[in-house]
Amino acid sequence: MREHGTVRGGDLNPALLRHDPPRCEVIKCARGGAERRGRASLPSRLHWGGSGWPPRLSCSRRHGLSAAPLLPELSAKPWPRRPGHGPGARREAAFCTAVTCTDFSMKTLIAAYSGVLRGERRAEAARSENKNGGSALSREGSGRWGTGSSILSALQDIFSVSWLNRSKVEKQLQVISVLQWVLSFLVLGVACSVILMYTFCTDCWLLAVLYFTWLAFDWNTPKKGGRRSQWVRNWAVWRYFRDYFPIQLVKTHNLLTTRNYIFGYHPHGIMGLGAFCNFSTEATEVSKKFPGIRPYLATLAGNFRMPVLREYLMSGGICPVNRDTIDYLLSKNGSGNAIIIVVGGAAESLSSMPGKNAVTLRNRKGFVKLALRHGADLVPTYSFGENEVYKQVIFEEGSWGRWVQKKFQKYIGFAPCIFHGRGLFSSDTWGLVPYSKPITTVVGEPITVPKLEYPTQKDIDMYHAMYMEALVKLFDNHKTKFGLPETEVLEVN
Repeated sequence: MREHGTVRGGDLNPALLRHDPPRCEVIKCARGGAERRGRASLPSRLHWGGSGWPPRLSCSRRHGLSAAPLLPELSAKPWPRRPGHGPGARREAAFCTAVTCTDFSMKTLIAAYSGVLRGERRAEAARSENKNGGSALSREGSGRWGTGSSILSALQDIFSVSWLNRSKVEKQLQVISVLQWVLSFLVLGVACSVILMYTFCTDCWLLAVLYFTWLAFDWNTPKKGGRRSQWVRNWAVWRYFRDYFPIQLVKTHNLLTTRNYIFGYHPHGIMGLGAFCNFSTEATEVSKKFPGIRPYLATLAGNFRMPVLREYLMSGGICPVNRDTIDYLLSKNGSGNAIIIVVGGAAESLSSMPGKNAVTLRNRKGFVKLALRHGADLVPTYSFGENEVYKQVIFEEGSWGRWVQKKFQKYIGFAPCIFHGRGLFSSDTWGLVPYSKPITTVVGEPITVPKLEYPTQKDIDMYHAMYMEALVKLFDNHKTKFGLPETEVLEVN
């Protein structure tokens, strides 16, 4: 067990160590790299597992040495026997973490590392207990601080230390969560359609037949508000989505559950990211801020003709922006419904660019007519920062690029935009990931609207003017709170 008076790490024995404390020379200090010397009182700090191996060593701070989560190199010194030394003798503080030896295995390294971390925590607990009048020595003597070390617990300690930069990991998770939504918005519907058509030509054709049969029976479900899933709305991915920008929802007035509402959301931006996060997920706790109100974000009806994508959208409470759907929700779905309409639509997205606050609203009166027919209150909503997250190529009026965009808008319902954000791994490159800019959605005061089965054009114009005035007032009251100068003016087109 002893060779030439030197103890080898592989030969440590609990029975011998109980009466023979070795002396260890610290080759490298745990902090600062300074050399120190000390005597290790192993019986007081050495804890053994169920099988007796590996030992777990911890450090003391009595000599001013912090037990950092590092493994200093130690060398064993001659170990003279000291007669009369027993467990009850005065113990000196120890600041060594492991004994270097030729056959020191990785298993022992992990166990010793675990002991360093736990020893630091226990020292903190002891000081706290002493301040509160308790006895840390009684706990140490009772063995409650050392019951052995397993590989599992050692690995848990290693992965819980601060060298894992959690902020970088969380940032990448935020980027991935945003990217998955952007790709879903752009290509999920088309990709699933192609895959299902291809499935018809394979041995799995029966799956495609079953899905299209289900699709035929379920075709009109989106017109009735879809199938809202609270489980999907509460996914953790939406919290990462929210924190990436970040996105927040500001409530200015309460909403009555006995009324129905039409929210006018401005501006559209490129993808309406603020509208989706605030009203199609629970990331900003819309249900808690407006209890009893069921939000329905209205989007292009063509999205609900795409297989799989339609299920994804309906699970978040998204519905088609057409007359049949809005009539059903405001007349046959009870009260407490809030339909969010991005009033500017595709035309507004064509003018979206950083630093510009403009809305397309003067000739958009259809949502006011629907509100009058059903007696639904109008709620102006402005999202500060929506235009900041993407950069876009703006085509001048009369150019061929603008002509193509308008033709798409007329016959398909959306206008293709040439835009870019940042790259997946770097903000210095171009990509589809939006820039990390704050988006704050402010919900204004509702405008009480009477129910008129056959509203006249005069009625529509009057409430449309009231809505525009309320929207401009909402913008002016909050613009300085979210980084805009007092001289900034909302451009209403």
